Formats: sequence, C-alpha cells, structure tokens
Amino acid sequence: MPPEEEARKKIDIQLTASGWSVQDYVRYNPSALRGIALREVPLKDGRCDYLLIVDRKPMGVIEAKKEGTTLSTVAEQSAHYGENLPDFLNISGALPFYYESTGVETFFRDERDPETRSRRVFTFHRPETLSTWLEEKSTLRARLAAMPVAYPLATKGMRDCQVEGITKLEQSFAIDQPRALIQMATGAGKTYTACAFTYRLIRHSGAKRVLFLVDRANLGRQAKGEFDQFVTPDTGRKFTELYNVQHLNSNKLDEVSRVTICTIQRLYSMLRGEELPEDADEISTYEISVADGRPKEVAYNPAIPIETFDFIVTDECHRSIYGLWRQVL
Repeated sequence: MPPEEEARKKIDIQLTASGWSVQDYVRYNPSALRGIALREVPLKDGRCDYLLIVDRKPMGVIEAKKEGTTLSTVAEQSAHYGENLPDFLNISGALPFYYESTGVETFFRDERDPETRSRRVFTFHRPETLSTWLEEKSTLRARLAAMPVAYPLATKGMRDCQVEGITKLEQSFAIDQPRALIQMATGAGKTYTACAFTYRLIRHSGAKRVLFLVDRANLGRQAKGEFDQFVTPDTGRKFTELYNVQHLNSNKLDEVSRVTICTIQRLYSMLRGEELPEDADEISTYEISVADGRPKEVAYNPAIPIETFDFIVTDECHRSIYGLWRQVL
C-alpha cells in the first residue's frame, strides 16, 4: 500500500472512532450521521483529502500526508483548500477548523483564535464539539487572552507567592503558552492556589471541565477537601455550592462535574478500558513506574474523547507523576 494510502487508512479509523461517518464524495449520504468526513472533495482549485461537515454545514478540512511529513510545513495547503470550496456548499469565507495528519501525528488549529497556530492533538475532535465551538461568541484562547484585564485577580487574603503564581499563569495563557509550571515551597498553599485559578478558568474563561490529577488517592482526598472549603472571592459562596467536584473512586465520570479529581493510575486504567486493581489508587505512581519500568502506551478511548477536559492540573508535580503525565497525556 502506498504511504499516502496507508495514512488515509489510519485517518479513516481515527475519524470513525471519533464519531464521524467517513464517506467518498461520489457516495455522499448527509443523513448517515451528524458528522460526515467526505473524502476527495473537488474544489475550485484541486481537491481536499477530507471535508468535515456537521449538520450539513462544512466546518473544516483535513490534509492527509504520508508518515514522516513535517506537518508544520503544510498548514498553508490546508488553508488554501478551506478558502476554495465549491459554490454548491453555500458557505462564505474560509472554514474555521483545520487539521493536518499522517494518521500517526495530527495537528489542529482554529482560525478564529487571536494568534492562530497549529498544535499537536492526540486524534480528531468529535462533530458535536466543533459545532459547539462554532456557536460560541469567542474561542477559549480568546477568552484566556482577555481574562487578566477583564477580570482582575482578587488578592485579598492571598499570599504574595499565590498572587504571583496565578498572575504569571494567566499571563502565560494570554500569550498562548498553554503549558505552565507553578513552583511553590512546601506549606505555601499550592492546592489553594490551584483551587483559585481553577475557579477563574471555569468562571471567566468558560472552561467546561478541569481534570485535577494527583499521584495517589490520599492527595485526591486532600484536594477534594480544599475545594469543599474554598470560598470564591467574588460571590462569597463555596466552590462546591457553585460547581460539582468529583473525586473519582470508580471508572465512571460524572457528566455534570466541572472538576474531576483523579489519580494518574485510575486515568490510565480508564483510557485502557480496564478496571483498576483494588487499592492501586493508594500507591504512588513513582513506586509503580520503578517496579514496571516500561513506557506506558494508551490507545484512543471513545468514552473519554480528547475534548473531555479543557485543562489538566497536576498536583504535587514531582518526578513521581510528571514523567507518567507526559507519557500518558
């Protein structure tokens, strides 16, 4: 099989797992599913590998390349396709969502972001996710960029290190640097700080769900207690009076919880579709990784799609959790 065809085969499998109906252009059936990934669509100039259609409305394209291609160099090509759709599709302007993929590596970007750039994703988003994003007045990254100025941090009762940590974190988000590390001394109030910025992310940036990842169940119980006691500065009400917080003791996610507290080992078992051995939550992931020593690999689980969590917060992010977090997530 030619490399390009092998890439498309892998992409087809990933799209199907993510809730898309993959169809050839000449056999287009708009009623098959809510989301249609239409292959080899003729454009005004050339053809696009995949046109993503949700509720009969074009929303994005996928540019497929053979494995080994440097995807950052083909972003302009996918954008060109999105700007040359045929007239019968009845859309004005460019499409908002673009993917470049080899079937092994996938890049994604939202053209509506303030500073548009491609970022690596594990797989493709579900059709309903793209539809929801398109209905929102602004993107998450646009809201993050505006948050420090639009919603100044209430610092009453906070330590200087907590104020600095949250301020620097939000400045990082505002310039589209989504990964950040807050380093604080023992006893400085790290979990309280995490509760404070998590509340702001939900309240002011519109985050739908935040994953609070811990090394072992005992730290999860402590985090749950901190969220239970956290009083929001602008309402005077406790966090859990406004938003549900779930401490996972089983492999079932609560759909209405805005914060999910979970150990890395339980998340790993959920992504694998396996039950976690009894009391495994109580063991540090450092102990587990030392005993095992093998890289951890996770396949896509349709029950926990990549858009399940908007943000991932890792508590006590030392070597016992950080290495596994990088491998699994």
